[in-house]
Amino acid sequence: MKSIDVRDKYIQFFERNGHTHIPSAGVVPENDPTTLFISSGMQPLLKYFLGEVHPSGTRIVNSQVCLRAHGFMDDLLEVGDNRHTSLFEMLGNWSFGDYFKKEQIPFFYNFLTKELGIDPHKLYISCFIGDSENSIPKDNEAVEIWKNLLTEDGIDCEVVEFENMEQADKEGNKGARICLYPSKKNWWSRNGVPSDMPEGDIGGPDTEVFFDFGFEHNTQYGEKCHPNCDCGKYLEIGNSVFTQYIKKNGKFEELPSKNVDFGGGLERMVAVLNNTDDVFETDLHQPIIKRLEALLGISYSDNKSLFRVISDHMKSSTFLGFYGVIPSNKQQGYVLRKFIRRSAIKIYLFNKELDFSNVLKQIPTAVYEIYKDVNPKYGFNVKEEMLTQISEIIFNEAESFKKILSNGLKQVEKADLSKVDGKFVFDLYQNQGFPFEVSYEIFKLRGVEISQKDFLAEFEKHRNISK
Repeated sequence: MKSIDVRDKYIQFFERNGHTHIPSAGVVPENDPTTLFISSGMQPLLKYFLGEVHPSGTRIVNSQVCLRAHGFMDDLLEVGDNRHTSLFEMLGNWSFGDYFKKEQIPFFYNFLTKELGIDPHKLYISCFIGDSENSIPKDNEAVEIWKNLLTEDGIDCEVVEFENMEQADKEGNKGARICLYPSKKNWWSRNGVPSDMPEGDIGGPDTEVFFDFGFEHNTQYGEKCHPNCDCGKYLEIGNSVFTQYIKKNGKFEELPSKNVDFGGGLERMVAVLNNTDDVFETDLHQPIIKRLEALLGISYSDNKSLFRVISDHMKSSTFLGFYGVIPSNKQQGYVLRKFIRRSAIKIYLFNKELDFSNVLKQIPTAVYEIYKDVNPKYGFNVKEEMLTQISEIIFNEAESFKKILSNGLKQVEKADLSKVDGKFVFDLYQNQGFPFEVSYEIFKLRGVEISQKDFLAEFEKHRNISK
């Protein structure tokens, strides 16, 4: 099944169930200086969770284009495995004081099993175990709803409880279908776990759905396997958040008007439907991968990490271009610059003879191929007439990076690896304009892992001196 079909099926399913479709907001938030990008489906809708009335009603559905590049490099460095991407689509449905758990859980379960035809025997569930410190009870309601749904489909519904993640990694789920996790895994608020929430903050338990690929467990990630394990056996494909509580006077009270916030990664759903655990093997990345194979002269299977980083970063760069972002040293432009430069250094380290500027400028047209037939009502702002301009922006930024790369490499070649640390890399950044992400990639190949923490400490020290 193609991504265009999954997206359409999702929107149409919830429209049949009384939801109003709204277009995706832009990846760059409007009138919100507190964040660089829209990084979740609920972010543009936050004010409606806080009580404002949505003009389209109490039931909303859409597919939101999201971009995650928080921190200095954390999110970027996650890209390279089979499931993490900077740019992704979040299928979302919301209830603002309308329906709650007994409607939402069957909605998503039926969408997966009846609309998409996913085998329910391959689905595993997580729910909230409760928080005794804050007197928040176990989410028994969600557990019972899941039990009834799964039992009706002939699935045995044993439940296992994990008080902490160490217990989960040590004991595993022992074949149980429903796993209860602590607030670190199955609680949502804007400020994290209940104890970290400020007065007046709202939050609640969530329930996640995982797909079991049936792989052998990798003990590098713990003695035993469970749905929230990172070994790759399970893949999370959807998360229903139930905004149920408000923190008042240090205690948690139930909200009179409760909300539902569902988010499901389109890339991951399409991967499951195509029997692959690799989102880069779906049609949401394959046109880019095919173009890169021709340009680099090797196949995807020869160097998957290389292809994944470039495909992701160039897709993100192209979308930023569609929304008018250009490379700079500040805010969104700085992230765009990092996307382009990290892609360039990946190509350079793979083959120094390749002209990475010419390679990268040819990728935006492949991104356009992925989205050109998507219904315009989804609001993705993908415009063919902007491709030439975006390609030129990427080419010019890559060209300007060549001089920085040349000067920085001279210092790298002379470096004593035993003395390479956060300070050394910061000095390269400060004196040569050599980006951290580039130093990180180069020295990693030489067996030296650079600490972001140490680099940022030097960065902060310099900033304080400058003040």
